[in-house]
Amino acid sequence: MRLSKYFIPTIKENPSEAQIVSHRLMLRAGMIRQSSAGIYIWLPMGLLVLNKIAQIVREEQNRAGAIEVLMPTIQPAELWQQSGRYDAYGKEMLRITDRHDREMLYGPTNEEMITDLFKNAVKSYKDLPLSLYHIQWKFRDEVRPRFGIMRGREFLMKDNYSFDLNFESAKASYNVMYVAYLRTFARLGLVAIPVRADAGAIGGDLSHEFQILADTGESTLYYDKAIESFDLSSLIGDIDEQTLAKLQSFYAMEEEKHDADNCPVAPADLKTAKGIEVGHIFYFGTKYSEAMGAKVTGPDGKEVFVEMGSYGIGVSRLVGALIEANHDENGIIWPEAVAPYKVGLINLRFKDESCTAACDDLYQEMQKLNIDVLYDDRDAGAGSKFADMDLIGLPWQVVVGPKGLEKGVYELKNRRSGERVELSRAELLDKLG
Repeated sequence: MRLSKYFIPTIKENPSEAQIVSHRLMLRAGMIRQSSAGIYIWLPMGLLVLNKIAQIVREEQNRAGAIEVLMPTIQPAELWQQSGRYDAYGKEMLRITDRHDREMLYGPTNEEMITDLFKNAVKSYKDLPLSLYHIQWKFRDEVRPRFGIMRGREFLMKDNYSFDLNFESAKASYNVMYVAYLRTFARLGLVAIPVRADAGAIGGDLSHEFQILADTGESTLYYDKAIESFDLSSLIGDIDEQTLAKLQSFYAMEEEKHDADNCPVAPADLKTAKGIEVGHIFYFGTKYSEAMGAKVTGPDGKEVFVEMGSYGIGVSRLVGALIEANHDENGIIWPEAVAPYKVGLINLRFKDESCTAACDDLYQEMQKLNIDVLYDDRDAGAGSKFADMDLIGLPWQVVVGPKGLEKGVYELKNRRSGERVELSRAELLDKLG
């Protein structure tokens, strides 16, 4: 993509309304613009990152055996009345009346809808276990939306729902998702701490929050430092029961639940840090299946209520969380897996014919090699180009200038480390290809 023909409305100064790093940088880097309180337009650069995160989430859900569906954003109130949550959910639920005076709502979550779908489609234990998920926009009418997309009113979520015949099978489904979440966050370049949590309004008695470490996190965590040294690369392969048991045995608690006098971790091994919640998994048994009549016929011919679990990842929230964990004073530093483009190609001398010809040729060759490149071909100063490229945070920068071309080299900069090397064209393409 040529930057001269693209839409990235960057901002030089910090916006006064932005209180945290991710909000400031997303506005400055031209990723989002506010439409109304807590609701944002996703601009091209932001949408690219959002879609890449969603795709990694999707791939790991599919790998874990979940099946993708797509449920609507607007739900009939009747389903929530059946579960007993319609009145209990509170003012965060946006309630709507359609032209036929039917009560509707903009879905904040989908337990009721998926349970109703299951009830009308699945009748036998032979169709279990079943795990269905979707990636869809949600709405919660936060009384004080703040921190940009980190606590907005409209947000993109992946929510998955598991259906099992009994507790043993439901616990197995829970563990599959537990591992899938760790794999997902590892692929995103994040260290995720699984923290035992309350199930809250959704209900249930087995629950973990997945929190990533960032100085601007909302929660204070106490955790066994061994978590940080655990080899997350091992999560790419199959996980045996021993490894899973070790993972789930690590101590991690939020500050309000941490009991210093009875903590199982020695003080020397206990760490504290700020965390940002990016995922939450729940097992809630028959809470919804009983309320809504979701039964299957078991192997003995008797009907039983199915055991259920719910598993959420804040896809849009992850964009902000990644920035909170990956930035410096100059801007964003994207992990390569989610970067909007892999490479930023900078033409230092737009009006120099040889420089522009070399850049154009290199740009075309990168495209042929499927190297994801953003080409800054604007008629602008070098300082402005460097500042914008650091701000938007692409993993690699290729700098093309007359002096380098005289020597037959191109400068390659690593955005994260700041390391700069001079390479021949062949070496550069080999490195980035």
